[in-house]
Amino acid sequence: MNYTLELKTQESYSNIIFNTIVFDSFKVNIVERYTGRMNFNPKLSYALFKVRTPDNTIIQTKDNNGRLKIKGNNFDTYTKLTDVLKSYDYKNRLINRQEAQKDYVHFILSLVIGNYELN
Repeated sequence: MNYTLELKTQESYSNIIFNTIVFDSFKVNIVERYTGRMNFNPKLSYALFKVRTPDNTIIQTKDNNGRLKIKGNNFDTYTKLTDVLKSYDYKNRLINRQEAQKDYVHFILSLVIGNYELN
């Protein structure tokens, strides 16, 4: 399955980051909210995501919600994966960037498959 990962960097004053994974038939919008000062050790407070069609219609979850908050063990895993994408090694190509991106996308895709009914 082809995908495009769009990682957005935040402004120095903003504590919200928007990331997008675009697949052929749908896209996943991810919203991360941080606490603390963004220029000094920000801490991920929560993350949620929405699944949309290519024409920006929101797809409902199995529970008829428009978005899903990442919680529990999934949140811990998500935090570790985002830490890799923000690391010095990732930014300076000291690790395999494609592997790091693939792990992130596969994790989000597993959450989408578990919580959405995609036709």
